[in-house]
Amino acid sequence: MTHSPKARTYDVIIVGGAMYGSSVAWWLSDNKDFDGSVLVVERDPTYEFTSTAHTNSCMRQQFSAPINIKISQFAADFVKNFRSYMGGDKRVPHLALQSYGYMYLADNAAFAQDLVDAQKIQTAHGAGTKHMSAAQIKAAYPFYNMDDIIAGNHNLIDEGYFDGNTLFDWWKRSARERGVEYIHNSVVAMTKNAAGSRVESVTLASGEVISCGTVVNASGPRAVLTSRMAGIEIPVEPRKRYTFIFDAQDKLDRDLPLTIDPSGVHMRSEGTYYLAGCPPDDDPAVDYDDFAQDHSIWEEKVWPVLAHRVPAFERIKLINSWAGHYAYNSFDQNAIIGAHSQVENFIFANGFSGHGFQQSPAMGRGIAELIATGAYQTLDLTLFGYGRVERGEKFVEKAVI
Repeated sequence: MTHSPKARTYDVIIVGGAMYGSSVAWWLSDNKDFDGSVLVVERDPTYEFTSTAHTNSCMRQQFSAPINIKISQFAADFVKNFRSYMGGDKRVPHLALQSYGYMYLADNAAFAQDLVDAQKIQTAHGAGTKHMSAAQIKAAYPFYNMDDIIAGNHNLIDEGYFDGNTLFDWWKRSARERGVEYIHNSVVAMTKNAAGSRVESVTLASGEVISCGTVVNASGPRAVLTSRMAGIEIPVEPRKRYTFIFDAQDKLDRDLPLTIDPSGVHMRSEGTYYLAGCPPDDDPAVDYDDFAQDHSIWEEKVWPVLAHRVPAFERIKLINSWAGHYAYNSFDQNAIIGAHSQVENFIFANGFSGHGFQQSPAMGRGIAELIATGAYQTLDLTLFGYGRVERGEKFVEKAVI
């Protein structure tokens, strides 16, 4: 059952109410330079099939681009000081950041050199990344099989798991309490002015035509369906990612870092269990409603890698599994945010390619600043602008999982 909005005009209409729609909505409600009306239109208020619902909820500072490092450093600060950022509201829980770190493993000299270079960039920008020899890794984590590994990078400071869904829930709840309106509905069309330079209104599935000052595309993997309503193409598509929760008969005696194996399989501690995941070997765009699991990936790809890398994982039991979608930017695997070059009030919050949760505090804040003041005020996020897509200039992030 769809719901109609209370008004017929809003200063900001956000298409999509999951992590990014709610981040932008909350940051607008928290921005002293903004006092306008905000409508969030969410097609599925259960969020069952969103990227948000299928997240593994981790953060890292091990990126190759300095701005991505800074974005994640703000995320860590936001999570560790969550109640303070939320205005000191005593109802807001304290969030923990379990810093077991990401462990990138290299099995060849070229990748090991990439890790050396990445570590220099990361430490230059305040990250705690350490480049480690195979012997150093084995000494710190004796459970690894290191026979085919020559080096790795690991960071135990502000890298690991956080409760991203609680953060999302409180953004949504707080935004509503501050006057942001959420409705169960869908945007099905947009009308631009005669010059084609602005979106003047959106049409809802329930038939209402709603005027707007700004439109924010926060549609996750469906981003291109929203942008096409304004005559805009963006290189964002749903790519399937698989997650597996398993128990081990022989428990490890310490946390398993979020380990990125050279095979592409990743694994980490997950409470009393363990979590693993990977992309498929063949990684095409998939249908928006395709969440079917391929169980052969567990049997033929993931489990053999787990047992090879951590011999204790030869005796494990699969507990749960699911498939989710990355909102994958096929152009350069970095987010596309900010205003369109011609449709000036159409704002992107798209294409995060698997690191959206950890980037949501800084990106939501930046988009809200842009809407409220016309410019980024804290972190300069200009590199993520749509203009690079038009120019064919990739902003490459090497560390994509």
